[in-house]
Amino acid sequence: MTQFPPTLERSTRILAIETSCDETAAAVVENGRTILSNVIASQTDLHAQYGGVFPEVASRKHIEVVHAVVQQAMNEAHLGYDDLDCLAVTRGPGLVGSLLVGVNVAKGLALGSGKPLLGINHIEGHIYSLWLDEAAAEITFPVLTLVVSGGHSELYLMREHLHYVHLGGTLDDAAGEAFDKVGRLLGLPYPGGPAIDRAATQGNAAAFRFPRAVPDDAYNFSFSGLKTAVLRETQRFAGGRLPVADLAASFQAAVVDVLVSKTAHAAQAYDVAAVHLAGGVSANRALRRAMGEALAVPVRFPAPVLCTDNAAMIAAAAHQRFLAGERQGLDFDVLPSWQMA
Repeated sequence: MTQFPPTLERSTRILAIETSCDETAAAVVENGRTILSNVIASQTDLHAQYGGVFPEVASRKHIEVVHAVVQQAMNEAHLGYDDLDCLAVTRGPGLVGSLLVGVNVAKGLALGSGKPLLGINHIEGHIYSLWLDEAAAEITFPVLTLVVSGGHSELYLMREHLHYVHLGGTLDDAAGEAFDKVGRLLGLPYPGGPAIDRAATQGNAAAFRFPRAVPDDAYNFSFSGLKTAVLRETQRFAGGRLPVADLAASFQAAVVDVLVSKTAHAAQAYDVAAVHLAGGVSANRALRRAMGEALAVPVRFPAPVLCTDNAAMIAAAAHQRFLAGERQGLDFDVLPSWQMA
């Protein structure tokens, strides 16, 4: 990545593209804070028949809709490319075919418009989704962020902009992946996270005592054993009526307990000013409630539309890197397994 002198703090407008998984998204954000447009074309219904994301289908659908999504984002922002300061795109982590669609479109737009381009880490985008909230002006460092989604369960300590300490992450299934897999076991619709959240409101969280895996590594997570425990319970009811609500509530309680306990431990150990939740699972009502009750510091989370994959969060992260003087050459490639240090 080419490094330029830091850009002065001033008004910046960034068009960002996000195609890391199954959402085709484009957004224009001003000053890393104000969303001028945020367009998301969801593939949820398309992948529901598979019970999860089918990678090749996802990349083909991105190809079909990405140009229309980008144009809609520009139209809703009432801007032309001459009005932009920079273009940004998710470089990774994610599905390689999906990432390539977004990156190649962004490169073409950058070449045609002459605007600089930045490749952004998807996890960093989730972290910066909190800066799109009205309360962003109240954020002070250090901040602890729990990124929980279909592919990630990660704890990051952030002492200043663009500087992260990775405290721990998932050793196997991410929290969102576990929700989807358990949702299938319970016969709930895809995606499993929202379906389990709804079903759990009708269930007894104490009906089943599922394991809380606590790895020796202080801030790492493991959910594969919990998923297996739910599978064994469902097998006990073979041929009979499955207590879906109780199983959903008990499973969700186990996931929430582990996420909250690890986060609370880290928040105290590093004396943070606030805890941020980000990623699709951060929309879970039980997680939000439990985290708020367990912590003495403020707990913040994005608006629901900014929890799942979107391009506004990519633009918010790109804003900070643009101000820091970073620019990308057109020869950069996708990084499907790119993890922040």
